Amino acid sequence: MIEGGCSCGAIRYRIDGSLQHARACHCSRCRKIFSGASSAYAEVAPGSNFTWLTGADRLTKHGTGDGWGLAFCSVCGSTLCGMAGESVHGVTLGSVDGDPGVQLEMHIFVGSKAPWDHIGGDAPRFDEGPPSDPTSSSAA
Repeated sequence: MIEGGCSCGAIRYRIDGSLQHARACHCSRCRKIFSGASSAYAEVAPGSNFTWLTGADRLTKHGTGDGWGLAFCSVCGSTLCGMAGESVHGVTLGSVDGDPGVQLEMHIFVGSKAPWDHIGGDAPRFDEGPPSDPTSSSAA
């Protein structure tokens, strides 16, 4: 079981299951949304159950126009999850309490990273999106 929530505590969630395909996206959209060098995001694994425990009425959703989007806390502004339509696709790793059980598998859209960004670690880097995974999204 994985639990997490926003910075102010207004919104909490639980995942009965696991996360997969953790990645950091360095595109300009993610830099702005996450106010940093990149996003840190992992998908909710198939068969896992995502539940909003508290505060679902305080979510603000921002669609990207291509069926994908993100959800934020309307109180503190914390980015919590990626959405595929109305379903939670994955969560921001910074919103997870404790160990999320995954490590970054890749850095994507490195070709457009900020000039001040110096990527560490040994996860593979891709100038654009992840290689040929039709279930993955560049929305986070």
